[in-house]
Amino acid sequence: METPGSTLPSVTPSWNTFPQQILEAVDIVVLVLYFVFVLAVGLWSMWRTKRSTVKGYFLAGGKMVWWPVGASLFASNVGSGHFIGLAGSGAASGIAATAYEWNGMFCVLVLAWLFLPIYIAAGVTTMPEYLQKRFGGKRIQIFLAILYLFIYIFTKISVDMYAGALFIQQALRWDLYVAVIGLLAITAIYTVAGGLAAVIYTDTLQTVIMLAGGLTLMGFSFVKIGGLESLQAKYFKAIASSRKGNSSCGLPREDAFHIFRDPVTSDLPWPGVLIGMTIPSLWYWCTDQVIVQRSLAATNLCHAKGGSLLASYLKILPLFMMVMPGMISRVLFPDLVACADPEICRKICGNPSGCSDIAYPKLVIELLPLGLRGLMMSVMISALMSSLTSIFNSSSTIFTMDLWRHFRPRSSEWELMLVGRVFVLLLVVVSILWIPLVQASQGGQLFIYIQTISSYLQPPVAMVFILGCFWKRTNEQGAFWGLLTGMLLGFIRLVLDFIYLQPQCGEPDRRPAVVRYVHYLYFSMILSVITTVTVVVVSLLTEPPSEEMISHLTWFTRWDRPAKKHPEDSTSPDSGSGVCKSECPPAQLDISVVSENISNDNTSVTGTQKGSKLMRVFLWLCGMESKQEHPPENTAATSPEHAVASLDEQPLVKHILNINLILCICAGIFLWGYFA
Repeated sequence: METPGSTLPSVTPSWNTFPQQILEAVDIVVLVLYFVFVLAVGLWSMWRTKRSTVKGYFLAGGKMVWWPVGASLFASNVGSGHFIGLAGSGAASGIAATAYEWNGMFCVLVLAWLFLPIYIAAGVTTMPEYLQKRFGGKRIQIFLAILYLFIYIFTKISVDMYAGALFIQQALRWDLYVAVIGLLAITAIYTVAGGLAAVIYTDTLQTVIMLAGGLTLMGFSFVKIGGLESLQAKYFKAIASSRKGNSSCGLPREDAFHIFRDPVTSDLPWPGVLIGMTIPSLWYWCTDQVIVQRSLAATNLCHAKGGSLLASYLKILPLFMMVMPGMISRVLFPDLVACADPEICRKICGNPSGCSDIAYPKLVIELLPLGLRGLMMSVMISALMSSLTSIFNSSSTIFTMDLWRHFRPRSSEWELMLVGRVFVLLLVVVSILWIPLVQASQGGQLFIYIQTISSYLQPPVAMVFILGCFWKRTNEQGAFWGLLTGMLLGFIRLVLDFIYLQPQCGEPDRRPAVVRYVHYLYFSMILSVITTVTVVVVSLLTEPPSEEMISHLTWFTRWDRPAKKHPEDSTSPDSGSGVCKSECPPAQLDISVVSENISNDNTSVTGTQKGSKLMRVFLWLCGMESKQEHPPENTAATSPEHAVASLDEQPLVKHILNINLILCICAGIFLWGYFA
């Protein structure tokens, strides 16, 4: 029956969903200009930044001001999966998915005001490293490092790749896998050559492009449909003509314009939205390496807070910039976006689960004039590249600093930087293999797929971090067994969800009760409670943590005097640098010290390559060239200053930030109340 897609039937659509709409010369010029601008910013940041040290590559030297930090936080969060997925969820079920975005408004502020001062006082650069300092031992650090990489592959890299490639496939008629491999090749080269500083600066440019393009398409969409009131009236009539009359399949939800929905029968029950959704959100915004690494790169705590405020204000936009345009797409193209019959959906978009994910690409191709289509292609590529470069950089940081460094504690800086770059390429290959599973899962709604997986894997980690940061009695045994118990239960539910897929509309639901009746947001709440109880009980039944495991490592001890530190640390060159670098166990990597101690080795290795100009160019592109003009003594004298940000805040700036904090929270509460 469906012969046109015989080679990849689940990928290649056989309907002419985007008739005769390919990029014209003007659009291609806009795309080329976009790549030129990004390349120019990337090269400028490469010249400007010291990439030849581990600290320079992974921490951007700790010299970022508030506006690149805020823009990078937003760009790292809003990938192509947001544009495709949020618009798809809006087309399928209304505005409820906005709750994830507006939840993030508050959580990114919690990061800057509550969690970041602890991380800065602890002097850490990765999140597994914080738990290693806080609890001691290595098992939690290694377990968490592996888990973070697993989550990145499952929920972030694969979904963003698929979403970006889906968009390009619809616009350029390229094969999905060719598009994915092409995008990944560009992104991997860009990440390997750059480092965190290049990623943050290009994120800033890409944030501007995303906002310009997204707001432009929003304007065209609302003009086309006649405004918000017209959308509210027409959305409920947006039904595919092929829908079977005797079923509810394909009908818009009656509560489509409400964020708070029925606690038992709805797709996003309101208790789960308030509590179950907040816990994975706290994990993402307050303990995820991708996000925290950007905040730690800030010059000081004030700049980190300013960046979080900027990101929080920008998080207001997704409802109007992504979700509602997806709903408008359903109104304008109901037979395609709102298809309910699996056979027809397979012919339209190649996915029998539903075609809501084509809502955003369809708007771009059909509504925008020449030139602006190229701009929106730039927006989607910006979203994809900004999120992928952020994830690749943070993944290589975790792998290099927490795993490779553990197995090879005396590895040179040259080796560490080489391993970090090779690991990016490995991630690329593994990620491609996940695309078919992503496409087949969760009713064609990408965004819901991400949140489902998040609710199974992230709550135990979030609760361990919260208890470790704010309850001094938490110890290593409690944290480990709480983490292990919660993760085991989460993995069981995750496996059950993959084995027992959600039935198509109209089919009987034969899934086990724990899958059918326990919503993933409620399961998130259950996991959090079980993890918390386990951590508290085991911690109280075992020995309390030593003073070294608490000083500078919790909210209540972040101002402790730096005199309380390991005797081994007395030789550290940063003895006068205050709270930022007080407690580094001898087995733990100190980035600045490693950079200094191994600089001679790096110089000697690169010195042997002088004869080859090609090799020197290659080393420069990778940021691994020799810095012979800077003697090691100077490096040792200056690098500790910027190892991590400072806790000190100027009184006037602090008051301005706190006033903005109150305004931002009030704006968030108003939006929740208005649309609830």
